Amino acid sequence: MNQNYQTFDMIEEITRNDGSTYYEITNVEQNGIAELACDRGMIKEVRLLQLNIARTNALKTYEAYINKTYKFPTLTTLTKWEEWDKPKGKVLDAYNLILKSNHIG
Repeated sequence: MNQNYQTFDMIEEITRNDGSTYYEITNVEQNGIAELACDRGMIKEVRLLQLNIARTNALKTYEAYINKTYKFPTLTTLTKWEEWDKPKGKVLDAYNLILKSNHIG
């Protein structure tokens, strides 16, 4: 479990090293981690698509799942890039609604 609960307020596009892309809902701290992962060759590119997304129930659902499920790396602990899973059901539905509400995807 995570020591500090992180709130999310942005959407970014991640380009994997194989050239495929996916969207992630995140925050400025984790965006910095993604930038470092890019610098270290763990991913190819990270691009901000939307800032200051609305704090909807869907966002809160997705955010709670990520905080419960993953340990967030820091600038000093990043050793690999971990893509966050979006399991079917309420988490995936929330994720898709966030993207749709922000005209992404």
